[in-house]
Amino acid sequence: MEADRIVELAHAEAAAIVRQARRSADEAVALAWTRGQADGAQAAAAERSRGREQARLILFGAQREAHEELRGQVLAAVGGLRDEPGYERLLSRLTAMAARTAGPDAAITVQPTGGVIARSRGVVVDCTLPKLASLAVDALGSEVRELWTP
Repeated sequence: MEADRIVELAHAEAAAIVRQARRSADEAVALAWTRGQADGAQAAAAERSRGREQARLILFGAQREAHEELRGQVLAAVGGLRDEPGYERLLSRLTAMAARTAGPDAAITVQPTGGVIARSRGVVVDCTLPKLASLAVDALGSEVRELWTP
């Protein structure tokens, strides 16, 4: 009888130990799952952030490339103005504007790229066609974005 009682107590104690071990294992698994979810969420968020940054860099690179292509096309087109019938009138207006800006003692030189440069005491006024075209492209500012915005 005493032996039966000892065996019964041993079984009860073993069952309690097994229950506690299962609870501890369940808690450990739940904690590991929660940590895994959090780590996974952090990793996914970091990956999304890297992806957004990479997409932004690609977009800015494409925009810069489009802007430079526009500048190149404008510069190429402005180079052809020297052969147009109204170029002499344009050259005359650019000369007058450069002289007025540089002052009465300005030396005006016609440039082979088109337009003129006026120089006087520390003042240089660049009214060449490439310079004016480049300034015109720069002046477009955010309006240029419409070229690559759907």
